[in-house]
Amino acid sequence: MSARFESVFGRGGWGAGVAELKRLRQIARPFVVDGPSGVSIRDRLKGMTVEDEEVLRAVGAHMGRLASWDLARRVRDGLGHSAETWATRKRELTSVSSSRWAGSITANTHDQWSLSRRAQQAHLQSLDAGIRAIRHRLSLPLGEKGSRGRPGGYRSRREWFQKSRRLTVLEGRYEQVKAEHETGRVSVVRGGKRLLHQRHHLAATDRTPEQWRAKWEAARWFLTADGESGKKCGNQTIRVSPDGEVSIKLPLPLAGLANAKYGRYVFAARVSFPYRGEEWRDRVTGNRAVAYRIHLAPVSGRWYLDASWTRKDLPVVPLDTLRVGGVIGVDMNADHIAAWLLDPHGNPVGEPRRFVYDLTGTTSHRDAQLRHVLTRLVHWAKGSGVQAVAIEDLDFTASTTREKHGRRKKFRQLISVIPTAKLRARLVSMCAEAGIGVIAVDPAYTSKWGAEHWQKSMTSGKRQTSRHAAAAVAIGRRALGHRIRRRAAPPRDDQSDRRGHRTTQARPGTPVREEHRPHIPGPRTRSDGAGRGRNAVDQDTQHRSGCPAEQELRYQDSLSLSSQERSRRLRFDS
Repeated sequence: MSARFESVFGRGGWGAGVAELKRLRQIARPFVVDGPSGVSIRDRLKGMTVEDEEVLRAVGAHMGRLASWDLARRVRDGLGHSAETWATRKRELTSVSSSRWAGSITANTHDQWSLSRRAQQAHLQSLDAGIRAIRHRLSLPLGEKGSRGRPGGYRSRREWFQKSRRLTVLEGRYEQVKAEHETGRVSVVRGGKRLLHQRHHLAATDRTPEQWRAKWEAARWFLTADGESGKKCGNQTIRVSPDGEVSIKLPLPLAGLANAKYGRYVFAARVSFPYRGEEWRDRVTGNRAVAYRIHLAPVSGRWYLDASWTRKDLPVVPLDTLRVGGVIGVDMNADHIAAWLLDPHGNPVGEPRRFVYDLTGTTSHRDAQLRHVLTRLVHWAKGSGVQAVAIEDLDFTASTTREKHGRRKKFRQLISVIPTAKLRARLVSMCAEAGIGVIAVDPAYTSKWGAEHWQKSMTSGKRQTSRHAAAAVAIGRRALGHRIRRRAAPPRDDQSDRRGHRTTQARPGTPVREEHRPHIPGPRTRSDGAGRGRNAVDQDTQHRSGCPAEQELRYQDSLSLSSQERSRRLRFDS
């Protein structure tokens, strides 16, 4: 509850604070983000021969057809799926491949169906939110302004008419998706929906039909094998020895292509896994499960092998331990990351950092930009000696709809391009390898309060503090458990108490933060001096910051004062 009062009662008095309090929401507590649950590494299959490529293409195409058939069966089963139907599908796949290939296909099918099911549920929620927003705005008079965070009426009758037509379209689409959701029917495209639609826009993608066909077929191949603990090298289907030799178990119809015993084909290519090679080799030597995936890059014509395995639970470092050395507050934006180092007391240290990236172009270019920026951030965190990086727990999935922000098209585009999910996932993985924790905080009011309390105060003649850098300070302070507001400025020199508390932030127990200080009895002029005058008391009471005598005077009972006065008078009369 203290966070809700953080920016309420400093100005305007109690009435204004209560009015603003009604519009603030509860601030969630910061928490430590869990580390990655798995590891994935990649290496190129170098030295591939023509025979090796022909075998991989034949196996990938054959297993891809089986995977498409199994996915179609799973979609038709819908909510009627059971263990019996799963066993039936697996038996039919085993007869034309192998039991391990069949297990990998059915497991991948179930993952695809579950993912499509969750996406369908999210689509329903988005349609429902849009319908409710349009109905609310249609019910209001034209031109009426919104209030309490809700939108107002439409601006003109033309816009009102167009939105009424859109409401009919959304309601029809909602009923269709809801009927499919109730029956368990989902829409899945093996190879990707985006790649499928590119077939009708080849001129825009600068591809020929042959190039598109090659990429489409490669995307629909299936060359994935799950790992098995206790088996040789951790995988019986796609086996990679510690020295880098790659072999594959051929499906039954393609057993004639084998060049080794037991229907296996050994490739001439070798892998070494320069990154995490020792960790991978340790698992392979101990016969622990490792999953493999072979895929082709159609543009370059190169073959790659991905190895992945489940990681053991990383030790969870307590939040208080991560706060000991301070944190680095990070504010994520569409084109850069603003970061600032904070000490354990919540004070900004040094200069803010700005890490710029460009998210235009190809997927590989965008991924490289994010990786480069986060690498610089992690290296700075390690050099600074902090144990944690603070980020916002952002989720823009409910904020990108057309109806939520109305005509604010640029704002919707802005929040749509911020790579929150990818940036957070990659940051967590990289920080886990560097031994740095990640603290997620509630994003509510960080930009607003950061600009209000820190942007101007941290701006000088030689440094212009941006709104994003101030937000990074607010994020870091919230992760440390401090209030975002700064402490009150010291009084002027002409006042009796001279210099009081400082503007920098101390620990959370500091009693005074940008508010009126309570009246404390005692001499109020410098002419009396310490220990002089009719109101002179103990020197300890003249100090303004939490001394024992000050607290006694502030909370002393009036009855006890009367008793002391009565005792003094009795002694005087006697």
